[in-house]
Amino acid sequence: MKVERDLKVFSHENVLEQLKTAAFRNGYYILEFYTEEGKPSKHPTDTTAQFYLSPSGGTLRDSNFNLLFYDSRYDTYRGFKPPHLSRAKPEEGNERQS
Repeated sequence: MKVERDLKVFSHENVLEQLKTAAFRNGYYILEFYTEEGKPSKHPTDTTAQFYLSPSGGTLRDSNFNLLFYDSRYDTYRGFKPPHLSRAKPEEGNERQS
């Protein structure tokens, strides 16, 4: 039997997995991870929080938008391809009329 991994445990693999379905608003992906002292935790804790990943700069920010770190693996200027760019187009009838 396959055990599902906990996507709220902070890791590169879980960031990529969450990005597949994460909301993308105002230039940021909204991700959720366990927290430890306000930072994403690499193991389960009693608390979770939202974090914001900006692919146009490869930065991860906390729920107050404080900069936590930069990682070139998530930077579009370093070749990262954000998943929202390849998601399905809006349903017919919801497009902007010209």
